[in-house]
Amino acid sequence: MNEALLRSLTPTVLGILVRRGADFAAAEDAVQDALVEAVRVWPADPPRDPKGWLITVAWRRFLDTTRADAARRRREDLVDDEPAPGPAPEVDDTLQLYFLCAHPSLTPSSAVALTLRAVGGLTTRQIADAYLVPEATMAQRISRAKRTVSAVRFDRPGDVATVLRVLYLVFNEGYTGDVDLAAEAIRLTRQLAGAIDHPEVAGLLALMLLHHARRASRTSPDGSLVPLAEQDRGRWDTAVIAEGVDILQTALARDRLGEFQAQAAIAALHADAPTAEETDWVQIVEWYDELARLTDSPVVRLNRAVAVGEADGARAGLAALTALDDALPRHTAVAAYLHERDGDLATAARLYAEAAHRAPNLAERDHLTRQAARLNTRRQR
Repeated sequence: MNEALLRSLTPTVLGILVRRGADFAAAEDAVQDALVEAVRVWPADPPRDPKGWLITVAWRRFLDTTRADAARRRREDLVDDEPAPGPAPEVDDTLQLYFLCAHPSLTPSSAVALTLRAVGGLTTRQIADAYLVPEATMAQRISRAKRTVSAVRFDRPGDVATVLRVLYLVFNEGYTGDVDLAAEAIRLTRQLAGAIDHPEVAGLLALMLLHHARRASRTSPDGSLVPLAEQDRGRWDTAVIAEGVDILQTALARDRLGEFQAQAAIAALHADAPTAEETDWVQIVEWYDELARLTDSPVVRLNRAVAVGEADGARAGLAALTALDDALPRHTAVAAYLHERDGDLATAARLYAEAAHRAPNLAERDHLTRQAARLNTRRQR
């Protein structure tokens, strides 16, 4: 395999796809898929025209993705932007596709990645960000999953846990990313809750509703992020919150706790507080302890450090933070916040600026940059 040749051809192939009408992000994703396929195929069957081969494969991948995205948008057009409460009235084949992509022949992580790419319409880069892995690693994972399922019959659909993980990641991308998929994720989770009596399905639906209820207050008119403590709680959708809390309480009463129920319990405590100052941070820390026990996730422990800082003071939060890898996404932003709470404005301003450089999207970068500027202004007074 001539890796230097592949690297040299990449800009040319990318440029040709863009000239043919592909937008840059989609073209980049298609070329990445073609490169992964070249790594797999070329050693045994090198093409006579490497550039032509890459262009053909990349263009086909782009067309496949475009068709899949168009189909997804048509499905989304069937539902309102804001999902109505109660059981989903219409049923299509999307949820079935989720189960089929979660095939038993795939590992759970590969099944999730394949479903997000093939059905959810997310790009390889977005999925890689959700998994906290490099884009090239995720491209290879998706390519392997495609090859695996291409030779099997879809007569054994995947399990509920994998489908829930996919729906959760689709909702998160729709809620915080640059693709609006939150309403579609809620719609599908409602369908699943209506078809399966499972406390974790209910827990995920409750979690989605409780987060979605705050959506209108998450950004200001200029598009900038509004932190939870500063949000106008009068803009929260109390009917959706009430529905989410009711669903959660019914699930918790079954005494089969899972990670989505625990996350929903944390969201419910935030939603229940009349003001940010009245938030029951002690209970939130206890729920984070349960969630850490269930998942052993470093992201959960990072969020727990924030909660500890609110419940027991900034220095306790910083102590909890020292046990975590400082390369963890948003670790620097959390450290900045806790140092500000502790009164160390110089350190906090420096860390906010560092976090801004590492931010995963423009909205977060702008928010963190403003935080650094705000503290620097305070220090100069």
